[in-house]
Amino acid sequence: MSSLSFIQMCKGAAPQLFALFGLALSASDALADPIDISHAVEAAGIEVAASTIVVRRVPDNQIWISNTDRSSQRFSPASTSKIPHTLIALEAGVAQPDTVFEWDGKQRAFDSWNRDHSLSSAFPNSVVWVYQEIARRVDLAGMTEWLARFEYGNAETGTEETLTTYWLDDTLQISAREQTKFLERLAVRDLPLSDATYIAAEAIMQSDAGDGWTMYSKTGWRFRRFAMDIGWHVGWLRCNAETYLFAFNLDMPDRSHVPLRRQATFAVLEAVGAFDCR
Repeated sequence: MSSLSFIQMCKGAAPQLFALFGLALSASDALADPIDISHAVEAAGIEVAASTIVVRRVPDNQIWISNTDRSSQRFSPASTSKIPHTLIALEAGVAQPDTVFEWDGKQRAFDSWNRDHSLSSAFPNSVVWVYQEIARRVDLAGMTEWLARFEYGNAETGTEETLTTYWLDDTLQISAREQTKFLERLAVRDLPLSDATYIAAEAIMQSDAGDGWTMYSKTGWRFRRFAMDIGWHVGWLRCNAETYLFAFNLDMPDRSHVPLRRQATFAVLEAVGAFDCR
């Protein structure tokens, strides 16, 4: 049997098998055939045509997807970009989890923003002004270089004028598929980061936990005054030996859609058995 025939026969097998025979395996070769999960999205009250979710299980790379076309469409990441932003702050040494950012006294949109914050509190509260200060400390060249090293979407930060808004004004854009690729590198510790950064970032990112499982995630809301708002929920869930990567985005015509970001994600993860830890 030729090497090509062997690879085709074993396509989808564990990467360790290919390594044993000294055969190269690309990321696309490792992916199992995707399963349409649209029914779970609809059951959660979400319009399939106006949303997408990508769920991928590590290590077998089984993928579930709803609205394949939209899964490759790029949008502003909004506050989900605080994941790479936090990693950059930690690795560049401009902030530690307990570093205090003093509030300047200006009243902002959300009451939770109007106080001093640490990196650990700024992340779950999506405190924009803290991350704007981090961007200034790292500077434009540094932020751009790190996003490129992470292969995070288009890795664009724009100019000095957009240094503090690039994740909010459509300069930086990323698709749901690209989110899961980045998140996998973070979850399996394949990014160019120190162990200390990974440990601190996971503590900051932990959002939920249950019987045998832990979730690390971030929501996002791209507000547009004269166009459709976009909502996000991205992250990963560890369930014993398995990790489920997920990236969900949807159109948000009004504020009633805000809680649907997390609700839909949990419903889909439940449908694929992500919480069945044993």
